[in-house]
Amino acid sequence: MESETIQNGTPVKLTAKDFASDQDVRWCPGCGDYSILAQVQRVMPSFGIPKEKTVFVAGIGCSSRFPYYMNTYGFHGIHGRAAVIASGLKMARTDLDVWVATGDGDLLSIGGNHFIHILRRNINTVIMLFNNRIYGLTKGQYSPTSEHGKITKSSPLGTVDNPFNPLTLALGAGGSFVARTMDRDPKHMQDIVAKAHNHKGTSFIEIFQNCNIYNDGAFLPYTEKDTKPDNTVLLEHGKPLIFGSKKDKGIKLVGFRPVVVSLEDGKHTVDDLIVHDQTSKELAMILAQFSEMEDFPVPLGVLYEVERPCFEDEMEEQISNSIKKNGAGDLEKLLFSGTTWEVK
Repeated sequence: MESETIQNGTPVKLTAKDFASDQDVRWCPGCGDYSILAQVQRVMPSFGIPKEKTVFVAGIGCSSRFPYYMNTYGFHGIHGRAAVIASGLKMARTDLDVWVATGDGDLLSIGGNHFIHILRRNINTVIMLFNNRIYGLTKGQYSPTSEHGKITKSSPLGTVDNPFNPLTLALGAGGSFVARTMDRDPKHMQDIVAKAHNHKGTSFIEIFQNCNIYNDGAFLPYTEKDTKPDNTVLLEHGKPLIFGSKKDKGIKLVGFRPVVVSLEDGKHTVDDLIVHDQTSKELAMILAQFSEMEDFPVPLGVLYEVERPCFEDEMEEQISNSIKKNGAGDLEKLLFSGTTWEVK
């Protein structure tokens, strides 16, 4: 992909190479992070935004090396703080294009509080969650998304924790754009990243990302040609939920309960199936729980998108209205107003 942007008053065509930094990429060979990096770099030029107006923010973890590899501005923060740093940056500089690259440990453990609040505030950023269901950088401890019973270096008998579902968490916290893609499907990832960027508000993307060193094969049922059709369902707005290697299965609702049905047994037709509506939060919450349900396909695509006001826009409007009403203000006058004491 390439597009034309204006730099110093001159039209310049940007390509994926323009967004690749001169730093050596230091992820383990075969890591899914390479694919995520490549797809983001490929899609960035299509936005027509100058590199100096783009910022990638990260916390701590393998995913958090991302800013080093993007030829844009970047901020490598401390563990779990990427979302709050991005929030402050966007509030101070609403003109910047702000992205967050984070992992399941960084975002959902120590960073969980910041995650829910950026979602409820709806600050205009894109959050990419690299979910490999393990702590990779610290060498293989279980994470907030590791499945129950997972044997790791920090849970040798199997974890007794119940994992977070990132999608239901994001929906419950008020996310206005919630989607899922995976590292092994480059075209789908590019499409989802572009849709997330075009959405105004906090866009959250869960990316299934394989850690081939400490959790290899965690998503094999969803990535391999012979198993993917029966274990995933592609979400497209306005289209029925059909899946299977022969497109012979579908999902219908019985009340609020989803049911997998056959389209070959003569008992059901396409007209009986759920038609995806990405504006329905109720449907999105049902879809998000498929990954917790036996014999249900994992949904991939945009689960939910709705337009609502962004925090920074309302903040700027509030400040502007206050200045119009009360004037620009006087800091010295403010400091010496009210009850004051003079300490000698």
